[in-house]
Amino acid sequence: MRYLISFLLLLSINAQAQLKSYIIGQRGDTLNRVNAKGQKQGPWVIHVDPLRGEPGYEEEGYFKNDKKEGRWLRYSLQGDKLAVENYKWGQKDGRSEYYNNAEDLMRVESWLAANPDSPYDTIPVTDVNDPTKIIRYEIIKIEEPSVKHGTWRYYDPTTGRIEKTEQYVINRLKTKADVEEELAIIDPANPNATAKKAVEKPKVKPKEVLEFEKKNAGKKKVRTRDGNTGG
Repeated sequence: MRYLISFLLLLSINAQAQLKSYIIGQRGDTLNRVNAKGQKQGPWVIHVDPLRGEPGYEEEGYFKNDKKEGRWLRYSLQGDKLAVENYKWGQKDGRSEYYNNAEDLMRVESWLAANPDSPYDTIPVTDVNDPTKIIRYEIIKIEEPSVKHGTWRYYDPTTGRIEKTEQYVINRLKTKADVEEELAIIDPANPNATAKKAVEKPKVKPKEVLEFEKKNAGKKKVRTRDGNTGG
């Protein structure tokens, strides 16, 4: 056991020797690591002092190759939880939650981060009235590093009730009129080509048919001529 501890200690010393800078946390762990390339790596704690009327805060999470990755927590300088955010490629991705100073939930956001090496992504398009129901999939080019995508909810912090719900598809706010409308599909092989699915309009019956149906409404059987000559 003594040799195992010595071996792990040597590994830790060797790893720290490869870092450009770091700090030791209260638990003895290595934080705020910067590697030889000057990139932030691993667990970090960021402290921001109050400035020009804006309250300060602290953040904690992980960096991967100088970019935020995974779950990040934000606290007030008094220790109250203010936000829980998720990151990918250094941009917001997935669910983000925001709280007031009493740690009451205020807002839930949904984001989609774009892969900087491939800005095209296949996304599910959901029913505006039922976000759990996927209508179709589309190939979309994401022009920004991170876009609003999914369901956003706004809460009354005193009751916890949902005050408003919004549905986004790549920064585009959906409305009830958009239920049958599709976004332009971008073909990766031909970025300039777009296509939209036509919305099928309900068929309108001719005036003569409507009058006939009205005249014969309620009758058990209506004799009609179909042009058949018999046989």
